[in-house]
This record gives sequence, C-alpha cells and structure tokens, in this order.
Amino acid sequence: MKNSAPSLRTRWICGLGLTVAVVVGFATRSKWWVPAQEAIQQTISATKAKSSIDDHDHETASASEDPHEGHDHGGDDSDTLELSTQAQGNIGLTSEFLQPLKLETFRRSITVPGLVVERPGRTRVEISTPMAAVITHVHAVQGEAVKPGTLLFQLRITAEALVSTQTELLRTVGELDVENREIARLSKATEAGAISQKTLLERQYAKEKLEVLLNAQKEALRLHGLSERQIDDIAKNRRLLRDLQIIAPGRDGHSEDELHLSSTAVRQVSRPKTSVAMIDEGRARLEPDRDFLPSVGGTENKATSQDTEKPINLSPPTVNNGDSTPLILQEVLVHKGETVAAGTTLAVLADYSELYIQGNAFEQDVELLSQSGQRNWKITALFEGAGEAVRKVENLDIVYSSSDIDVESRSLSFFVRLPNEVAREMPSPNGQRFLDWKYRPGQRVQLRVPVEEWADQIVVPVEAIAREGAESFVFQQNGKHFDRVPVHVKFRDSTHAVIAGDGSLFAGDVVALRGAHQMQMALKNKSGGGVDPHAGHNH
Repeated sequence: MKNSAPSLRTRWICGLGLTVAVVVGFATRSKWWVPAQEAIQQTISATKAKSSIDDHDHETASASEDPHEGHDHGGDDSDTLELSTQAQGNIGLTSEFLQPLKLETFRRSITVPGLVVERPGRTRVEISTPMAAVITHVHAVQGEAVKPGTLLFQLRITAEALVSTQTELLRTVGELDVENREIARLSKATEAGAISQKTLLERQYAKEKLEVLLNAQKEALRLHGLSERQIDDIAKNRRLLRDLQIIAPGRDGHSEDELHLSSTAVRQVSRPKTSVAMIDEGRARLEPDRDFLPSVGGTENKATSQDTEKPINLSPPTVNNGDSTPLILQEVLVHKGETVAAGTTLAVLADYSELYIQGNAFEQDVELLSQSGQRNWKITALFEGAGEAVRKVENLDIVYSSSDIDVESRSLSFFVRLPNEVAREMPSPNGQRFLDWKYRPGQRVQLRVPVEEWADQIVVPVEAIAREGAESFVFQQNGKHFDRVPVHVKFRDSTHAVIAGDGSLFAGDVVALRGAHQMQMALKNKSGGGVDPHAGHNH
C-alpha cells in the first residue's frame, strides 16, 4: 500500500507530461510537420530503391553485358510532383493561387437562363402628336442620343376644332372687355342719377354670362392639351397658337407635359391698348405700343409708321428636371411635309440606363427562389464574352416574380434589376451624339441564384479539383513538392467546389487553387514512364 501512492503519482506525472508534449507539438506543427514529411518521403523512397536493387541482384553479375546498365529503375512516389518555377508559371500557379485554406460560408446556387429585356412602360417612350398637323421640320436623327428638352419636330396645326375654339375664346375675351368698359361707364352715370340701376344690373348679368362661357372655352382648350399658362397667353396677347413643337421628354419629369406652341396673328375682335403682333417663331414678348391709343368721340388714331409688330413668346419654361440621362432615338416614323392625325406616333425613344434580366426558373425551384428573395440574397449574372471569357456582374436584386407559371414551358419568370452604363460615345461632326451601351436588350445571360447557405466549409475553385474516374484530388504544397490528396467533393458547380471536412484537408493547408488538371496529367506521365523500364530500348 505504501508503494501504490508513488506509483500512482508517477503515472499521473507521466500522463501530464505526455499531454503537454502533445499540445506543444500540435502548436508548433508548422515548424516540424513539413520537414518530418520530407524525411519520411525520403526514407520511403530510399527503401523502395533498395528493394528494387535487391530484386535485381541476379542481373548485376552480367552488368557489363546488360544494355540497360546505368538506367534508374527505381520507383518515385506516384502521388508527389515537383514543379519548376517555369512549369508553375505555365499553368498560372502564382502566389495568388497558392493560399492557405480557410473555413467560410458558402451559398449553394442554382443556375437559370436569363435574357436582358426592356423595362415595361419605362424603357420605350413613344412620341405622338396630340392634334392633327403637318410636319414642317424634322430635327430628330435616328440613332442619336438626345437629352430631355431637345427639339425633335415642328408641326403646323391643322386641327379645325382647336382653331375654332381659340377663335371663340378670343371673341369672348373681346366681348368681355366691352362689357367691362360699359359697366364702368354706367356705374358713373348711375351714381349721378342719369341712368337707372336696372340698366347697370342687366350689363352685369351679361358679363357673368360671358365669364361662364369663357371658362367653358378654356376647359375645351385644356382637353386639347393646352396648359393653363398657354391659355392665359392666348387671352392676354389675343393670338391664336399655330405651330406645335415636340421635344424629348425626361425620364420622370413632367414639365414637358405642356405643349410647345407658337402664335399667329388674327383679326381683332376688340379694341386693345396693344398692337397686333405678327409671328417671329413665337420667341419674343409683346410690348405695349404707346402710339396706338383710343381717341375721344369713338374714332381711333392709326398707328404711325414707326409702329412695328413684335412677336409673342409662348414657349414653355426650360425643361430642367435634374435628369441628364440621354435617350436613344430608336425610330423616326414621319418625314417633312407629312400630314398626321391626332395621336400619330412620330418617333420612339429608348431609355437604356436601367434594364431588366428576365430569368426563367423551373417549376420545382419556385420555393427555393421565393426563399432567396425573402432573405434578400443577391443574384450574380454571367455574360459570355469573346472566346471563353465570362463577365461577372454581382450584387443584383430581384425586382419581382411573375404571379403565374407558364403553361407551356412550366417555368416561372422573375426579373432582376440591371443598372447599365455607356460603353462608348461617338460624337459626329454635326454635333450629334451616338452611344453604345454596355448591356442591350436581347443579350443572353446565366443567373446564379443562391438558395441554401452552408457555414464553415472548405471552398475552392473548380480549377483546384482534378478528377479521375470516381476519385477527386487536390494538390497540397509540401515544400518544393505537391502531394496529391484524395478528397470528397460534397458539392460542385461551374465555379466552386465544397470539400468535406473528413480529415483529408484542414484549414491552413496550402493547396494549388488552379492547374489541378495539368498537374494530374504531369503526374500520370511521370508514373507512366516507370511502368515499362525497358521502354524505348532495342533488345
């Protein structure tokens, strides 16, 4: 019993020392593990070489007569490959692709076909005329990039309804001016007792009837597309609007909703204190003419020879909605001198600053697609470039999914927002701009949609995996050599592979992240050279 206690203490101390040694060895494995592996490999190679020599002892006696004397028939390790610096450069195995493995979160994705499409109701903008007219000028050039507010067409209005409504409006305005002057005259006479109050009331009632009629005529002009400001200009300046200007609209602005119209001279239906102005492309403001004044006794003094008629400026305010995104003039559908009816499409503009990618997911993937949208996972688009190049566009958002599944294809359409950018701008000598956009409707694309998330995984590019039959390998760096290590690939897509954590690899191991197939071929060629030691010799 006395010796049992020291014996127990001894065993406890030995166990503690062994544990400490294991912990220290594990912590310093980066310093002794690689040299130990090299020493073991050298020992194995030397053992195999010695065994090979012993197996061929019976041939050494006649070595002087053996034509294969001096050839190395030893067996190099079939799973170890040594690459020169030049060979590593040939397969692109730079330091960037020799990195230690690390655990990361991997999102498993499904790949679905997609097509770049226009945004419904946003990309295409049809420019039409709101009234019947004749095309007098075509400023638009097909294919040109135009900014909002750019003049595209000029038209001469031929809509009889608009002309007659403006004429009636001017007549009503003139009659209203007459009534106002008559009421002012009768008011003074009534105050003096020269005229009865009844006569003044009749004139006031007549004025109210004219105001009601004037409001109705203004509403009729609003239905024709004229703005409040333009209607007021007609009443104020006593001019009919004759020419219609069509400008490029903005993406989301609404200041261009006002028609761009110019004015024309009409016959006077009242006696204004301003002269009648003539057309000068509707650009200048009419100023009062002091030489044209009514005279006492019901007659008028004629305008002097210095009386010059000045045009009215009826153009709307400059379009400035803070949007300078150019629009592409896709189609010009009319020509100069053509007569067009109300609602005729004159041109088609296209806004390519933002497009959609229409993806078509299979019916069985609908639930996965819904979960991806709920988690707000980003979509990756793959565009095929020249040769085998693939252009990757990441961090795209799903805008919406279709509400029904296509009966014929049994697929669900969903739409991904694709911001666009100008790839090239080509100015012309005439001052016009022509643009090439990076993405265009009709381009085919592959969409990678993440559907499942795995945490703490070993993820490598597919170029790091070499396959031979049912086996998959990676090449682990071991000093100057690369050791082929069999692995279990849990998942593999077109770009990445997930390796199972079964002990074949650990975080921190340095593996070749590309060129695995070439290294596998080099290793097969190396092992194939030792199958027939007499290959290439003549007996």
